[in-house]
Amino acid sequence: MTTLTPQSARAFILENTALMAPPHVPEICLHLADEAHDLWLKTEEELAEIGLPPPFWAFAWAGGQGLARYVLDNPHVVAGKRVLDFATGSGLVAIAAAKSGAHVCAADIDPFCEAAVALNAAANDVELDFTASDLIGGDGDWDVLLAGDVFYEKPFAERLMVWFEKLRQRGTTILVGDPGRSYLPKDRLNKLAAYEVPVTRALEDAEVKKTTVWTLAHDGQNRVSR
Repeated sequence: MTTLTPQSARAFILENTALMAPPHVPEICLHLADEAHDLWLKTEEELAEIGLPPPFWAFAWAGGQGLARYVLDNPHVVAGKRVLDFATGSGLVAIAAAKSGAHVCAADIDPFCEAAVALNAAANDVELDFTASDLIGGDGDWDVLLAGDVFYEKPFAERLMVWFEKLRQRGTTILVGDPGRSYLPKDRLNKLAAYEVPVTRALEDAEVKKTTVWTLAHDGQNRVSR
């Protein structure tokens, strides 16, 4: 693939996706890949050969769908607040927060995500800020941090929890959407809601994933039974 520019990223996304609504969040439309697009069929190795990172932005993952559903159903959680959607991917959760009245910054280091988020925000008539900076360990002025489906790798999960705890101690509400990933630290979280989220077997090990929304627990706070 040639050197990526904002224009080439936008063109690639439009060529390899279609505008569709995630099944658990039908109020929102996203540029997503499906069986009709070559992007859907390519393996991670094939993508690497053409210089393309795994296109996480092209799919509505279960954790993000569950978290977006929770935000839309509970707009008071984010309304009027400064919100960071961490590892935003397609921007699904960020868009849900913006629709619920938040001022949202979507963050992702993937070089395609800025273009994907811009296209998806425009499709849903919302305004989002975006940053491609690696924010882990930083101390922003966010009231709420949203994170969908981020506990898929142990070292990354450990880094995140150190950062999340630091932010929680300074007053940021941490909300996580997770479909049962291996490295979710349940013992440090409180359960807020659970959903049965339709997904595709091409991405997951089932057609429906139980997805839970959690908040980071305060020290000594009772955890909700799981």
